[in-house]
Amino acid sequence: MSRRPVAVAASVLTVLALGAVSACSGNSSASTGGSGSTPTIKLMAGGLDKQIYLPYQLAQQLGFYKKYGVNVQLSTEQDGGVGAEEAMASGQVDMAGAWYNHTIEFQAKGKAVEDVIQLSGAPGEREMCTTKSKVHSAADFKGKTLGVTDLGSGTDTLTQFLAAKKGIKTSQFHRIGVGSGSTAIAALQNGKVDCVMTTQPTVAAIQKKGVGASAIDLATTNGATAAMGGAYPAASVLARTDWVDSHKATVQKVVDALVATMHWINTHSAADIANKLPASFVSNQLVTKADYIAALNEDKGQFLPDGLMPAGGPKTSLATEKLVGNVKGSVDLGKTFTNDFAVQANKTEGFKTTTTPAGPNG
Repeated sequence: MSRRPVAVAASVLTVLALGAVSACSGNSSASTGGSGSTPTIKLMAGGLDKQIYLPYQLAQQLGFYKKYGVNVQLSTEQDGGVGAEEAMASGQVDMAGAWYNHTIEFQAKGKAVEDVIQLSGAPGEREMCTTKSKVHSAADFKGKTLGVTDLGSGTDTLTQFLAAKKGIKTSQFHRIGVGSGSTAIAALQNGKVDCVMTTQPTVAAIQKKGVGASAIDLATTNGATAAMGGAYPAASVLARTDWVDSHKATVQKVVDALVATMHWINTHSAADIANKLPASFVSNQLVTKADYIAALNEDKGQFLPDGLMPAGGPKTSLATEKLVGNVKGSVDLGKTFTNDFAVQANKTEGFKTTTTPAGPNG
């Protein structure tokens, strides 16, 4: 069930991941190296170069992990490899930069995983459709071939959910995995699919090439609320509950760094953000830096300014999981997330919070 966009520049991401490959093998634990030393944690994200996941790398670029006393070893999912959430659940890494809804799916399978900081209130995705498809909303999905990152992925779940909201059954349209980046664009260009659900910077590349246009906006909190009936918490930091309980001080340091990053994002321009990210993230074979900045300007509203799980978000996510059949039993939403670390981080820094936090029932 990985939210695993295909790498935009595989060679670049391979280089970025080399230093963390060893971090993704064997049992993982927050290494302290002795009393009073800086703890090290391993965090795998579902595509570090994707705009929906930019806070993890930005925190590194801004020096915030170091500032708040933790050494974070970042790695990124590779296409066809283990998903970040699965690597975390199996103990290969300590934390996962992945979507919140995994916590619900894990609980349904009897595994205790929780979200310790919420970075976005929207999936950051758009349904990009060709003009020929005549798709303007999910009501037009009947008889169409729709591209998703891969079957069982977050984009697959969202596609089914949008269809169900409009009374369209999964048997009435076809879904295929097309990845993202160049493979998603090629699927649209070659007529393999009518639409593809994808994120930035692929969206910007599709628009620039004139291959397709946005039919459904799930890229901003307002867009997600309009399409899904409420904020949909996506990018977050997930960890096993037992690990969180035994590493609370370290978790707080990571959350402190990321809350500071979210505040920085909220108070800086898209150009400022792009200037801090690795050059290969913002300028590559798909997009120019100007494209990247324009796309971020358009979709920057997905990011939450204070790292708090928004009220109603967990309920929207649970409704999505149930509607598409991923979860059939009862779920204790209060065990799938915590705002405690983010509340403390904002308090420590004196940041004013603006997100209405979710209560224990979501």
